[in-house]
Amino acid sequence: MRGRVRGPAIAAGMLLVALLVVPAAADPRVRARIPTYDVVLTLRADGVLHVRETITYDFADGGRGIVRRVRYRDGDRVYEIRDVRASSSTGAPSRVRTTRLGHHLRIGVGTGGPEVRGRQAYVIEYDVLRAFTPRAGFDELGWDAIGTEGDVPIEHAAVRVEGPVRLRHVTCRAGATDAPGASVGCARDRDGRYAIDFTQSGLAAGEGMRVRVRLPDRAVAVPPPAYAPPHWAGTWAGTAMLVLAIAALALVGRRPPRGPRPRPVPRRRPSAGTGLLAAGGALILVDVADDVLAGGPWAFSLGDASLAGLALLSAGAGILFAHGVGEP
Repeated sequence: MRGRVRGPAIAAGMLLVALLVVPAAADPRVRARIPTYDVVLTLRADGVLHVRETITYDFADGGRGIVRRVRYRDGDRVYEIRDVRASSSTGAPSRVRTTRLGHHLRIGVGTGGPEVRGRQAYVIEYDVLRAFTPRAGFDELGWDAIGTEGDVPIEHAAVRVEGPVRLRHVTCRAGATDAPGASVGCARDRDGRYAIDFTQSGLAAGEGMRVRVRLPDRAVAVPPPAYAPPHWAGTWAGTAMLVLAIAALALVGRRPPRGPRPRPVPRRRPSAGTGLLAAGGALILVDVADDVLAGGPWAFSLGDASLAGLALLSAGAGILFAHGVGEP
């Protein structure tokens, strides 16, 4: 009896190992690693944050470049990222391709080039505008020097903060910085009059380093922060209009079924319903275009114009349904 059970148990165990271990080993991102990740944050007197990232990437089974995701929108707060450029001291392809995806700027370096193997070094530079927040008596910067969007572990990371004045209030947290209580203080390596260094070892995938700096008031030029409209920007009037339209459509949908007709009469499409559908679609398109053309596809906010358009679409659909359009 024991022998009969042992065979199936061993087979089941081997199958479980194959399902869990083999796919992980086949994924090149599991074996890939970042030996060193060095970041220099330069706080310029004109209020611009200049970022220089030097990333050493060890491709396990080969790959086509690296991808860095930089958050340009945090809630309704919007940062302007410009002048993105990259290079490689090891000769790897370093052509830059940027795409706004979600609330992040996706920076692809060498992703469209030939495959590379082994250890490669990349340098990414960019400027961040409107990164400082004016406070009472000081100006504050909070920045993810190493974001938490990476899926490759980092063996050793270093962040250097350089300022135009003496840096007195600078802190750094490492780990899952986007989750409260899941981060720890970074190791403070060297302190200088105008520069402070932080280091951290053993960052797992999804862990990063976030720096917070307080500068004396007017130490740097700080333009007003930029805010995008919230994704839901409708007022009570627009919301009420949409709710009433949906309620009316629901009442129409509950009409009693009509008895069978011996000879169905084809019905013409009511012009009022068609007109409401067209007007509703036009309102939504205008509202979408107004936001998207100015700030990209993820800047769209659902305002009163879109709510009114949805209400007109609901009313038009209700009229068409009430007149039995499409019934045999």
